[in-house]
Amino acid sequence: MKPETFHKVVVNNAKRAREFLNFPGTLYKTNKYWIRPLDEEIEKVFNPDTNKLFRNGKAIRWILLDKNRHVVGRIAAFYDKKSAMKNDQPTGGIGFFDCIDNQHAANILFDAGKEWLKSKGMEAMDGPVNFGDRDNFWGCLADGFQHEPVFNMPYNYPYYNNLFENYGFKNYFNQYTYHINVQGGSQSPIIREKAARLHRDPAYHFEILNKENKTRIANDFMVIFNKAWARFPGVSRIRKEQAKAIFKMLKPIMDPHAVVFGYYHDEPVAFYVMVPDLNQIIRKFNGKINLLNKLRLIADLKLVKKCDRLIGLIFGVVPEHQGKGVESAIVVRFEEEIFSGRVKYTDLEMNWIGDFNTGMMKLVEQIGGTIHKTHITYRHLFDPAKKFERAKRTS
Repeated sequence: MKPETFHKVVVNNAKRAREFLNFPGTLYKTNKYWIRPLDEEIEKVFNPDTNKLFRNGKAIRWILLDKNRHVVGRIAAFYDKKSAMKNDQPTGGIGFFDCIDNQHAANILFDAGKEWLKSKGMEAMDGPVNFGDRDNFWGCLADGFQHEPVFNMPYNYPYYNNLFENYGFKNYFNQYTYHINVQGGSQSPIIREKAARLHRDPAYHFEILNKENKTRIANDFMVIFNKAWARFPGVSRIRKEQAKAIFKMLKPIMDPHAVVFGYYHDEPVAFYVMVPDLNQIIRKFNGKINLLNKLRLIADLKLVKKCDRLIGLIFGVVPEHQGKGVESAIVVRFEEEIFSGRVKYTDLEMNWIGDFNTGMMKLVEQIGGTIHKTHITYRHLFDPAKKFERAKRTS
């Protein structure tokens, strides 16, 4: 049987960009769990003015048309030299992949990404990933299809895994989303015992975010992040200016009661940054964040307080204080905000915990977290003779 005819088209004008953004809405129109991301969140990934990775990299997008000129798929390919060279072989990425359940159609899109990346000197590609931070638009959902996605995280049909694996992609690592009932308190007596011990130690103190002290908070975040996270593969150190930019970006949605810092002799040693899950509000925006929807967003977030779910954005403890109970103490400090009635959150999703980070998995399970969703980051080596290895464990 002759395969159906498809034709890929480069996204190189406003009309094609709209088709790229709108296609998933057609594909998932009958799916009650899928939530359309905001168009501007995707577009800023592909804008050199807003994405610093374009300084040392490039990106390209395609849509796929059937014989009737209907869009049936999309994909992006990208690389930045700094990240690419941190692997055993130069590795680029493909992402924002959506496709009908047709292997031939998917292969055309995967081939487009592969050949373009090969022309740029790449020898492998990861996907589906983001041309930017890992906590956005990253991974292929493999388990948890009965749950809606959190803000800026992918949701896809189960057949996507077959499309990737049939092409030759292999599981590079799993990334887990843990669910925690924050009204229930820490489940482990060990956690509470460790926290109580540190709270009795006058050298330690734990406090919620003070937005009035922006300079100090940005500096504290930078210090902790660079010690706790920049040692992991693929994670770069940040400067104070970048830390300030992060908090400026988060300010409109941030709840200071959901951001906790830990100190030892007034030196920053830990943070726990959580933000409301905006998907609970934007699901009816159809990807648009016009003036009216901006007003609705702020009203629902700040006044009506429709969000009862938090996203655990990032959790970090500097190495010299790990294993001493700091992790427990910072969690219990947040619980004080919950039990005080100052916030009304019921659920927390700890997003993006790689299966290579066994220490973090153990910690989250100790505080009552259970795996809620599993995404897979796939890797495809262009040379089939080259040995494939999964991501190395870091703890």
